[in-house]
Amino acid sequence: MSLSQLRTFIEVYRRRSLSDGARALGITQPAASQHIASLEAQIGHPLFGRHSRGVHPTAIADDLAASVGGSLDTAEAAFASARARSANISGTIHIAAPSDLFSDLIVPRLGPLLDAGLDLRLHIGGRDALYGMLINDQVHLGIMSSQPTDDRLAYQCLGEEALLAVAAPAVAARIATKPLWQALNTVPHLAYDLDRPLLRTWLESNHIELSRLPTLTVPDLRILRIGLCAELGWTVLPDYLTLSERAAGLLVEIHAPIVAPTNAFYLVWAKASLRHPRVNMARDALVEVLRTGTR
Repeated sequence: MSLSQLRTFIEVYRRRSLSDGARALGITQPAASQHIASLEAQIGHPLFGRHSRGVHPTAIADDLAASVGGSLDTAEAAFASARARSANISGTIHIAAPSDLFSDLIVPRLGPLLDAGLDLRLHIGGRDALYGMLINDQVHLGIMSSQPTDDRLAYQCLGEEALLAVAAPAVAARIATKPLWQALNTVPHLAYDLDRPLLRTWLESNHIELSRLPTLTVPDLRILRIGLCAELGWTVLPDYLTLSERAAGLLVEIHAPIVAPTNAFYLVWAKASLRHPRVNMARDALVEVLRTGTR
């Protein structure tokens, strides 16, 4: 039973596909099938059943994955980290994140990765698209504001962002003329989409309900910020995204009657990707530079 056979087994197990597992490892599908067949011969039991859309694990495979999966990931990551420290690592790293995180939080802090000799390719998307990129090996690392639940992914919390209700001074003055719950239902509000993710969190934390739909939606928080400065209404944004505007007096905070909630964000990667030294190095560097600049 070799490490390469175990790694093939874990990849196929997590992806429920021989072809996808082989592709992730950079080997051919016949080679992956041979690794699985060799393990099955050594164990004396089948590990997978085949069907038209992939494979499904047996109970024996579930037990084996639970026993070796985490240890194998840890060992490979430690080996890759040691290689990264002992050699000049170069190559291309693909990183995915929402556009607002890139523009205001991530890109200004990427200097150390470029100085280390890495070439960076940045990809923009929403939550579902980002998870898809990671699981399908289209990117190495992702930064997002939700904690992954897929067991093929690992993550590390980078910090928290405070969610602030904000508006231009003239709009905030209109809101201040009435009780807050009434004013927020009277003055137009802007949102990322009709589900209003950030705004909803702030409202629920402060026991406020809105009876009207947003007057403007756009899936880019930077454009919402522009709309606020143009006095189109009010909304809820992460604190880092309006720091300069609040300092310049272009926007002001609408103080929460109970609490300004916080939202954690995470660095996420496919567990198998850390066997590559450059990915391991990029992950560690991102953790360092992003934690330095967050709450």
